[in-house]
Amino acid sequence: MTQPDDAALLAAELLARRWLPRQHPRVRRALVDADLWAAVQDRLAAVGLRLVDNIYADHVTVALLRPVENAVFGDTGLATHNNIDLPRDAISLLVVLWALIVLPKRERQAARQGDAGQAEMFAAERPLPAAQQTSPLVAYRALLADFGTQLGRKTRLDANLKRLENHGFIVRRGDDIAEGPLLDLLLDYDVLAPRVLEGTLAEVLQRARQRVLVEPDALPVDTPGPDAEASTTD
Repeated sequence: MTQPDDAALLAAELLARRWLPRQHPRVRRALVDADLWAAVQDRLAAVGLRLVDNIYADHVTVALLRPVENAVFGDTGLATHNNIDLPRDAISLLVVLWALIVLPKRERQAARQGDAGQAEMFAAERPLPAAQQTSPLVAYRALLADFGTQLGRKTRLDANLKRLENHGFIVRRGDDIAEGPLLDLLLDYDVLAPRVLEGTLAEVLQRARQRVLVEPDALPVDTPGPDAEASTTD
């Protein structure tokens, strides 16, 4: 049997684990080695997948190629609000948590990246801070108080938080909710951010933001096991 190369090993590990931290040795190499990156994309494309990376996220993952979505899910599946069988209130909760976590995180990352003054034209640009360092936590009790009625009250909220955790969108840290590996990878920021910031959710989130957000702590990077479940498109 032929020994698998680095591209095959990275593709296989992504398929087995569904996401990997950017600091993973093979991921780090792929991020700076254009040939390896292209080889991994080719391996994944052979089975209808693509490698998903986002400089604002601490992980990479895989998602379906657009041309194969219809063949996999069919017209009915693509017409639904999601393809991982989340109920509508879970999708609403996911959008709320995305807005409370990802939007302020992106603001902090962008501010850190661009805080060198114009006078420092030739100064080295400070590196983009990791999501782990800038991602805020959401207080569970405040989330329940502010959104519990709209999202099914405590029993339903707890069940949907568990669903989102199982799918890799969030991580629970005691009574706090943190960004999961897929939260800023599989939700399209460019599409979702304007809808949240300019839509009806904006005013509600503005009032709730001060209550539910906690300053980010140093969160450990989780390495998910092969039984981690998630199947979606971004």
